[in-house]
Amino acid sequence: MPTINDVMEMAEALESAAVVAAVDRCVAVRNRNSTCRKCVDVCIADAIEVGNNELTISNSACVACGSCVAVCPTAALISLDPMAEDLAVEAAGALRAAGEGRAVFACARMAARNIGDPDKYAAVPCLGRMVEDDILDLAANGASEVILVDGTCKTCKYRATGPAIDATVATARTLMDAQGCSMPVTRTSEFPPDVVGDTMKAIGAARRGFFTSAGSMAKDVALTAAEKAMADVLHQRQDAKMATLRERLGVGKKGSLPQFEAERNLRLLDAMDALGACEAPIIDTRRFGWVSIDPTDCVGCGMCVMFCPTGALRWAEEEEVKPQDVKFRPGVLSSVVGDDDEEDPGRRAVEFSAADCVQCNLCADACLRHCVSVSSAVPSAELFDFEPRLLEVSRPSKKPRLFDRRS
Repeated sequence: MPTINDVMEMAEALESAAVVAAVDRCVAVRNRNSTCRKCVDVCIADAIEVGNNELTISNSACVACGSCVAVCPTAALISLDPMAEDLAVEAAGALRAAGEGRAVFACARMAARNIGDPDKYAAVPCLGRMVEDDILDLAANGASEVILVDGTCKTCKYRATGPAIDATVATARTLMDAQGCSMPVTRTSEFPPDVVGDTMKAIGAARRGFFTSAGSMAKDVALTAAEKAMADVLHQRQDAKMATLRERLGVGKKGSLPQFEAERNLRLLDAMDALGACEAPIIDTRRFGWVSIDPTDCVGCGMCVMFCPTGALRWAEEEEVKPQDVKFRPGVLSSVVGDDDEEDPGRRAVEFSAADCVQCNLCADACLRHCVSVSSAVPSAELFDFEPRLLEVSRPSKKPRLFDRRS
């Protein structure tokens, strides 16, 4: 049974973190040559540091705007205030309550003014926390409009997130336009008239929300303290050792680092599919990427496949590129030279799936020959195609031996 000291110790250890990092997903942790610093660039509080295979967040500096969560291509940053699931539930409730199929979101500053009916909108610390997935999910579920309410007060500590919010809205509109969906997404500084509610009701809801969250936090602290006490009894603290970066991210049998599913991409594609058939030949956004490899400069090192975090690039099952592959994907693969040719060791195929590409650019950053390029413009037919595109790469040339009898 945990003592009061255990509870107090754990309470002191718990910081008011609004965002936590899944560091092994961060491309800058996976490879120090990564140029991705999107979270650092968008952070208005300079609370994030990236470098030397490390990603750190200063919870004391973080202002909980959530913009870093929205821009991270690999979902390495996870919002706790609010969590994605909680936001989805609030959004669904607001969609039902607001009427006319509208979904209203308001920033904390607007919510604190207690002029809106709390049952008719979903509150977030800052609209920078909103992601395209949330907006498209609402469109797919029949929303007629999404309204984002964030005051234009110049003293707001979140005011610098404006460009990040605009980028999210622009991306959502591009994806909806591609599917022929005309649902408007509106940013405004005032609540819609029918969302304005009784002031006392809003104040009471705010207080109830405070005590509910406080009780939940106390429960979490007690649970964590119990887990700590059990670990002490079993001496797990003494025996457990933190795995090194090499142990966590070592190359597996398939020639790549541990990979994870591009869940956000799949969620977006599901919502887009629900909206109807794609009408745009090219979709140009920050959410999907299109990879090409110049086979004339490629030396077959496999670094692009090794470091791809989502498996968008994989070695083809048939390692040797065959003539029928050229016919199947015209213009992608060239002629094949056998392994016995000393001047050209031959070609092999890499599969690329646009649906899994998160445009993190790590394949290009890791390429030793700079022959890999990533574009934000993706052919829609390829994005919704279950068959991957084949890319041609060279086989590594045979290394000369110290004593070569043929020389």
